[in-house]
Amino acid sequence: MDLLDFEAQGLYFDEPDVAGVKELIAEASAQYGGGKAELPLLKAYFKAPESLNVLVALNRFYYYQHRLDDALAATTKALAVIREVVTFPEDWRDLQISHLQTAPAALLTQVRLYLFTLKAIGFLHMRLGDLQVSQAIFEKLVALDSKNRIGAEALLELVIQRQAELYAATAQASA
Repeated sequence: MDLLDFEAQGLYFDEPDVAGVKELIAEASAQYGGGKAELPLLKAYFKAPESLNVLVALNRFYYYQHRLDDALAATTKALAVIREVVTFPEDWRDLQISHLQTAPAALLTQVRLYLFTLKAIGFLHMRLGDLQVSQAIFEKLVALDSKNRIGAEALLELVIQRQAELYAATAQASA
């Protein structure tokens, strides 16, 4: 399956949100430089906890604040929201190529969003030092995406390299 061979439709940022959410996200954006962006984002989350617009905004805010655990929580919630739309297995480890191949054409944008969100989760785990989880995620993505349209191959190589470096450093320290 070529993950670039689709017509984009149903983009998450085009979806309508609960009244006031768009304004709260805009307020957070305006407040970012002054350090007061989190409160409007949290208000938006409490108004619309399933909104991908809110979850993506939270992820970006927390990531750029170097609050990676919080970014991971927001991204994991986003993956769960997308999973419900595409009816993928609850555990990403159970995802198979057949799930991608049988997804309705109208949901291919959400399928790609799911895969990119899973990649983001793998990246956050890598940044947090959870290299085994990160490697498992990237291996899953590489197995599902033979043409590397999601771009997980380079991240998988990086994780494997980091693990080898850690192993070598540990071996050298114990020698």
